[in-house]
Amino acid sequence: MATIHGTEATAAQLSALALTGYGHFTSMHVEEGAVRGLDLHIERLIGNARVVFDVDLDRDALVSDIRAAIAGSSGSYTLRVTVFDPAIHLGNLGTVTAQPVHLITTRPSGTGPLAPLRVRTVVFQRDTPEMKHVGLFSPLHLRFAAKRAGFDDVLFTDPSSTNVSEGSTWNIGFVTADGSVLWPDAPVLPGVTMTLLQAAGMHDVRTVPVDQIGEMRAAFATNASIGVRPISMIDDHGFDPDDPVITDLQRIYAATPAQRA
Repeated sequence: MATIHGTEATAAQLSALALTGYGHFTSMHVEEGAVRGLDLHIERLIGNARVVFDVDLDRDALVSDIRAAIAGSSGSYTLRVTVFDPAIHLGNLGTVTAQPVHLITTRPSGTGPLAPLRVRTVVFQRDTPEMKHVGLFSPLHLRFAAKRAGFDDVLFTDPSSTNVSEGSTWNIGFVTADGSVLWPDAPVLPGVTMTLLQAAGMHDVRTVPVDQIGEMRAAFATNASIGVRPISMIDDHGFDPDDPVITDLQRIYAATPAQRA
């Protein structure tokens, strides 16, 4: 079910997303009613709303909507909060004061450990990469093409095809030859899972040239829905998905205290 302030969203309300597609969102993994990095998800929504709509979201109302959606739930699932204005369309965009709402949807989480990813590099940079906006066509189309070619997903490189940046819907990290965790210094979405791991001490950030990928010991993807997922191949470079550093990262992330709304 898709709800706005606790009431099922109507087709008329949702048409703004379907036909105009102007908004932003965050997706969080709920486990037994709690979320790792919930405060970071809230801050993302509030900060992005200032840029996308030039308004300050009502924090209390936002938290209340999330709390109501989670209340009484059990098990694990993904909850998405999409912020958009049902009254905005191509004809009035930027000329009216936005009154965005919180659309809340859920979907099941995968069961069991996820298989390691096999990805290929593509030259691409998302529009306004620092924001988690709803403009996902290009990243998903590139993922679609990669899957048709026998891969699982794509890893973006900058327009000069020199440096690594991020995955289609995830951040990438590497394990260097000496066992250090390395994140690319590039224009990327600051993912909640990546931020939590960096706060736990895994915070080495520097440029990762494409031609140095093969020098890395291991690679992994992170986002709130998948946690820490090993990458077994980037183009023709193979990596050990069972590297002990990745196992440590998964353990550290799993031990991160979850928050309740």
